[in-house]
Amino acid sequence: MNSKPSSRLRTDLLVAASVLLVFLVTPALPGESAPDTPKWPGFLGAGAGEVDAESIPLEWSESKNLAWQADLAGYGQSSPVVWGDRVFVTSIDGPEKERCLVTALALADGSKLWQKSFDASVKTKWSYFVSKAAPTPAVDADALYVFFESGDLVAYSHDDGEELWRRSLSKEYGEIDSEFGLAASPAQTKDRLFVLVDNEGASYLLAVEKRTGKEVWRTERTSRQSWSSPAIVPVDGVPCVVCSSEGSVDGYSAETGERLWSFDDVGGNTAATPLPFGDGRFLVGAGAGRGGRNAASARKSNFAMHVARDGDEVLPEVTWRTEEATPTFGSPVVHAGHAYWVNRAGVVYCYDSATGEQRYAERVDAQTWATPLGVGDRVYLFGKDGNTVVLAAGPEFRVLARNQLWDASKIAPDPKAGENEESEERRRSAAMFAKPVQYAAAAVPGTLLVRRGRVLYALRNGSAPE
Repeated sequence: MNSKPSSRLRTDLLVAASVLLVFLVTPALPGESAPDTPKWPGFLGAGAGEVDAESIPLEWSESKNLAWQADLAGYGQSSPVVWGDRVFVTSIDGPEKERCLVTALALADGSKLWQKSFDASVKTKWSYFVSKAAPTPAVDADALYVFFESGDLVAYSHDDGEELWRRSLSKEYGEIDSEFGLAASPAQTKDRLFVLVDNEGASYLLAVEKRTGKEVWRTERTSRQSWSSPAIVPVDGVPCVVCSSEGSVDGYSAETGERLWSFDDVGGNTAATPLPFGDGRFLVGAGAGRGGRNAASARKSNFAMHVARDGDEVLPEVTWRTEEATPTFGSPVVHAGHAYWVNRAGVVYCYDSATGEQRYAERVDAQTWATPLGVGDRVYLFGKDGNTVVLAAGPEFRVLARNQLWDASKIAPDPKAGENEESEERRRSAAMFAKPVQYAAAAVPGTLLVRRGRVLYALRNGSAPE
């Protein structure tokens, strides 16, 4: 199904500008909690509470506004999640990624509250080119839900890490077959968890009950290699599970798993998650991929989409496209009425989110892998080497701050980098991945959390390391 831009659909999207984390819109916040409960419940903050930009740092360094840092067992590429006074992180360990780790930390001081570990259902040789605890957990008022690339899906209690239920999707539905691993994070509504398994083997979208872990429905998908996460997009107020994954953008009923629509005029959409910014509206991102193999299709596959009901049908339509901006690992976002794409080289593109009119394209000093974070009048761009550029939100390019969280020259790269790789090309390239990488951030009132593979940092105004 192909779609063309329609001026009819270019309505005013700026109503979302007053929402501080506007790209995190979901049809219903997961779980029940007090309005002031600090929460960053899942991947890219879906369902997060509002954050006053003045409550989190604009500037930081190793000696400024660093409240605490916690060394983590194992290694992880996932984001931290927050509920109340607790931060939860996942990691893996062992030469065959055989040990899955889940850690709860106190938000106040980073102290370890509990840690659980279990043997992975499927072992995979450690490699810098394969995902390492990449799926971000989900959390609500009742429990923490973790998912690993081994196919293990587990629920834990907040207080003491009691295991509530566990499933091995690899044993139930077949092992995950992907050259570079799995990175899709679970999405959630109040009562259900949604897991996307796209790989070269059996691909599917799965819905389970949060309370029991039991399958509600499972919808088979065409096999493909992709690492993007599903997102909950409200369509006329009804939650729809949207998957943007190599070769198509698909929408499913969160209630039944029925595929409601599919858009196949897209390619290179293997990593970016479709982030919603209003009812039926979201961005799609696509990149050229390794060796530029998807360059041609990716150029036409970065766009804003609107999905609406027309009688019994649900129809997707592209409202505007950009052929210049292509992300690598991160996703494009909308914040304060503007859409932001940032590529691996650190070029940030800004567009009017209603019309697609380009506001600027500027290079920043940050090789960026993570998704931008919009808070209030700021947009944070997290560079992989620990450097973060903070821009003024809006149509004019203005740098508010440049921050460096660690001194890379003081951290020795992994001396064993590349020794497990089978090809000479990968052994040489491993050095780039063996250095510390700033993967992602989470924001709650008063605190900005940043994840490095083996370290979690908490940034707060007025703090200094002890």
